[in-house]
Amino acid sequence: MKLLEIAHSRTGDKGNISNISLIVYDEKDYDLICEKVTAEKVKEYFKDIVKGEVVRYELPNLGALNFVMDEALGGGVTRSLALDKHGKSLSSALLEMEI
Repeated sequence: MKLLEIAHSRTGDKGNISNISLIVYDEKDYDLICEKVTAEKVKEYFKDIVKGEVVRYELPNLGALNFVMDEALGGGVTRSLALDKHGKSLSSALLEMEI
């Protein structure tokens, strides 16, 4: 199954750092995403984009995970030539991940 079947997502950025929140629709699916969506798997999934560390923060009361990805935006908004300088499409890309 794809993450989009059980969760939604938002993306934020600061400089060359992108963060992606992953929020389950139903709290019964929280343990599943904790098991299947690790920092290592997210780093591997975005290996062509993310050049730095990926750190996962767990927010069980919200049924959410937050991933902070260093060196993910090609230098940041003022330096990147990427079409999506803010990395807003990364949340949609993560939702396509198979678990």
